[in-house]
Amino acid sequence: MDIQILQLIDGAKEARGLTVIIDVFRAFSTACYVYDRGAAQIIPVGNIELAYRLKEQNPGYVLMGERNEMKPHGFDFGNSPALIQKANLEGKTIVHTTSSGTQGIDAAAHAPEIITGSFVNAGAIVNYIRQQNPDTVSLVCMGYACEFPTDEDTLCAEYIRNEMKGLPNDFEKMVEIIRKGSGRRFFEADKQEWAPSEDFGLCLRLNAFNFVLKVERTGVHAFLRQIHLPAKT
Repeated sequence: MDIQILQLIDGAKEARGLTVIIDVFRAFSTACYVYDRGAAQIIPVGNIELAYRLKEQNPGYVLMGERNEMKPHGFDFGNSPALIQKANLEGKTIVHTTSSGTQGIDAAAHAPEIITGSFVNAGAIVNYIRQQNPDTVSLVCMGYACEFPTDEDTLCAEYIRNEMKGLPNDFEKMVEIIRKGSGRRFFEADKQEWAPSEDFGLCLRLNAFNFVLKVERTGVHAFLRQIHLPAKT
């Protein structure tokens, strides 16, 4: 099995085989929490104007996401797992648009299969890849607004690759690197309204969820299908 780590939009465009689009802070961590809150469906879109159109056409849809990390005008929720912990999402369809993760889904046009990636379901991702046993795996780190690589996405890719290859992982060390690097912003006082410090811990809850989110392109729009993995015995 050939496992490659790619970066940003160009990496998504180059992705082949089973592709994991990684966005730890915060798109694909938030998406896992959204399903955990009982949502019926997540529609990931790169274009924010499309998100607004979908809401206009379907008033019952819930708009969630960010631009410049902040909740866009008219959205129901930002891109924060902490801020949806008490939200009633049961049975709701969520339209999710972000500056990194959902852009990667749109860009990975040559990938025959796409799943999302984060630490919160890293173990399920590893088990799913083993189950599928593809010839090629592309781990795409979307970074900050698709502009530059980030610690959390690159380390998540390395974590998944190491697990696949039977190599050791030091997750606690990874967390400290992230805390001192690209995760510092979650502890800055002026950013708590839209990037609360709770998000740091929620996005780094290793293996909190035993499911993967697979991109399905049936119908007019793609959606994320929740696939549960068998529990380990």
